[in-house]
Amino acid sequence: MKLAVVGGGSTYTPELIDGFARLRDTLPVGELVLIDPAAERLELIGGLARRIFARQGHPGRVTTTADLDAGIAGADAVLLQLRVGGQAARLRDETWPLECGCVGQETTGAGGLAKALRTVPVVLDIAERVRRTNPDAWIIDFTNPVGIVTRALLRAGHKAVGLCNVAIGLQRKFAALLDLAPADIHLDHVGLNHLTWELGVRRGGPDGEDLLPGLLAAHGEAVAGDLRLPRAVLDRLGVVPSYYLRYFYAHDEVVRELGTKPSRAAEVAAMERELLALYGDPALDEKPALLAKRGGAFYSEAAVDLAASLLGDGGSAVQVVNTYNKGTLPFLPDDAVIEVPARVGGSGAVPLAVPRLDPLFSGLIAHVSAYEDLALDAALRGGRERVFKALLAHPLIGQFDLAEGLTDRLLAHNKEHLPWA
Repeated sequence: MKLAVVGGGSTYTPELIDGFARLRDTLPVGELVLIDPAAERLELIGGLARRIFARQGHPGRVTTTADLDAGIAGADAVLLQLRVGGQAARLRDETWPLECGCVGQETTGAGGLAKALRTVPVVLDIAERVRRTNPDAWIIDFTNPVGIVTRALLRAGHKAVGLCNVAIGLQRKFAALLDLAPADIHLDHVGLNHLTWELGVRRGGPDGEDLLPGLLAAHGEAVAGDLRLPRAVLDRLGVVPSYYLRYFYAHDEVVRELGTKPSRAAEVAAMERELLALYGDPALDEKPALLAKRGGAFYSEAAVDLAASLLGDGGSAVQVVNTYNKGTLPFLPDDAVIEVPARVGGSGAVPLAVPRLDPLFSGLIAHVSAYEDLALDAALRGGRERVFKALLAHPLIGQFDLAEGLTDRLLAHNKEHLPWA
């Protein structure tokens, strides 16, 4: 089996490599190709990847290349984890929205739209080249904003599934709090990428006992602390929102915080410099502890499980993925992309039935899904007016003057990535 990782020079990659090495019985990789135009980073990470494989006795071969077409040729699956514009673009995404009093974040609000505009055309070009080289290959998208990027891939007819690590991270946390194995926890995880709620925490499977009320009663303070939300919010909602909901539930507080401390992009850039120095140590043959602070926890396990299900021998497994709605949430179009548990097999992902959503949640989902539709239109066709309309539609913006100011700033900061701007 051959897998290709586009963006293989990412500092995330050793997390992925560690998962491939540890879970080789789940996903028997014969060749893993890391693809990235950043030659120096790729050499460092490729060397560490080979040492991790060797330490754990993995028989597979790790290769590196800057040639996309050569790297994806013959691949059974292509994983996308790229960042168009690098950390410099992320820093801008997190900074200029604050000038308008709006949250600066790489996937939410105006910064998230900027990332989508830069990313969608690049991803679609990669996907077309995959289709020409190997039309049977699956595309697994971990590139943010995952919901919009996956929607672009699916609408263009590609064999694609979107993946995020929020659900698996919560599953692992809840399992530890409840003293259960992660495999014994099923989440009623419902919403859009980076806009989800855990409506239930079930023992054993979709029809199992709901442990969420007891979890909140016994461990509500710990869960709320991780989300940086007051315990009372969780008690009143009766569910567990993802930590991205803090940008909606405490927007003004977050904006004040972001104006008084270094950006997350600056923190990550400093961390990346330290990680790359570690990766260059020829004695290092495991992922360093510092990588856990970089983000993406459990990404490797989720990616291995998803690839194994898509490329397996006819079996299927339930996993939380981003895929077409197909009537799962009746208030959304069938071709909206949602993030829910789905049965995943060789023919793709089929969403499971989910609990009925309270209007408190469904209203926000419908609102953000409409924004995502407009965002994708702007990413595909360009134009200042389409950017403005997407920003105006976003529930964290929604005001004419704000949308005008943000549009001007978005275009000014992204001219090098938007040929039409």
